[in-house]
Amino acid sequence: MTFGAASAESVYPKISYFYDGDTVKIDDGDTQYKLRISDIDAPERQQKYGLRSRRALIKLCQHADIMLSLYDYDRYHRRLGQLTCNNQSVSKYMVSNGHAWLYRRYAKSPQLAKAEKHARQKRIGLWSDNKPIPPWQWRQNHPY
Repeated sequence: MTFGAASAESVYPKISYFYDGDTVKIDDGDTQYKLRISDIDAPERQQKYGLRSRRALIKLCQHADIMLSLYDYDRYHRRLGQLTCNNQSVSKYMVSNGHAWLYRRYAKSPQLAKAEKHARQKRIGLWSDNKPIPPWQWRQNHPY
């Protein structure tokens, strides 16, 4: 299911809240729901680099024209899907700029793997840390 700009009468989906660097609240005019952005895993807000990751997503997507491709739900009942802000893939932007990890467990994109490798080599964003802790490891030691 894809949502985005269609006509002057259309209700455009909007981001009404940024939870962290990979989860937002979408308001599509009829409903509101959490969207877990596919292919990436961003640091948690309480984790080192978590707030910077969230701010990067806000900077990219706040007041942006967005498009969504929804395809599933995660185990927390959040919608899963691709998010595009002003024609920029959010997953690619976040990984390329060192604001999120490629979530290899679920992502299969060679372009995203290449983008993460480049960010690591250039020590961009979270990769400037000598040993950044992946969010999936951090969550194991900091259950909610």
